[in-house]
Amino acid sequence: MSRVLVILPAYNEAETIGGVIGAIRKEAPDYGIVVIDDGSRDETAHVVTQYPGVDLVQLPYNLGIGGAMQTGYKYALRKGYDIAIQCDADGQHPVNRIRDLVAHVENGDADMVIGSRYVARTSYVPTVTRRVGKSILSRLVDAIVGSGITDTTSGFRAVNRKVITVFARCYPEDYPEAEALVMLHKYGLKAAEIPVEMQPRQGGRTSIRPPHALYYMVKVALAIFIDVFRKFSQTPEKH
Repeated sequence: MSRVLVILPAYNEAETIGGVIGAIRKEAPDYGIVVIDDGSRDETAHVVTQYPGVDLVQLPYNLGIGGAMQTGYKYALRKGYDIAIQCDADGQHPVNRIRDLVAHVENGDADMVIGSRYVARTSYVPTVTRRVGKSILSRLVDAIVGSGITDTTSGFRAVNRKVITVFARCYPEDYPEAEALVMLHKYGLKAAEIPVEMQPRQGGRTSIRPPHALYYMVKVALAIFIDVFRKFSQTPEKH
């Protein structure tokens, strides 16, 4: 049986993280959980300590989602986990689908399996700015990778040991989800997606608000173009 770790990057998520941890324990009590507290200024770390058996890594200052997730992948690699799951701490991701993501990875369907809001019709309705940004990034990634991924920005994803090894060593810094798909392609690894029903944020504030959407899209697009010409010299761990 695979050893599975759920990585919860968290920045000022005291309002929601307890509910997410509780839901994961209900749906997948045999999975490990690590919370990467990304320099939170609220009581996020204190809430996590109320759940025995949940590991907590506190970063000294806010690194952003990329730095928090790379820390999580380093933790997963060091602790010998076979599969790692990225899941938001704000309650948007349907933790009742975690086992489905893992099953597809275990079956060898792909090295990374993404929970997608767009591969099938769901009740999720993105804002106009998110919809436009998603469309542009999806087209850009598809032009490079050709995998037909519809939800390149989804942060609900499961990866195998090969991907853990790659991401522990090198991971995009800011808003990394789309860029990470290009990295996988460069390493000859495969991504796939399954439909999931996302929920509204259960509390707190999103870090990507409309005024920042254009900046986010341009920055990610430039990073992707750089990765196209970047050489990744090392290969992922073989099994």
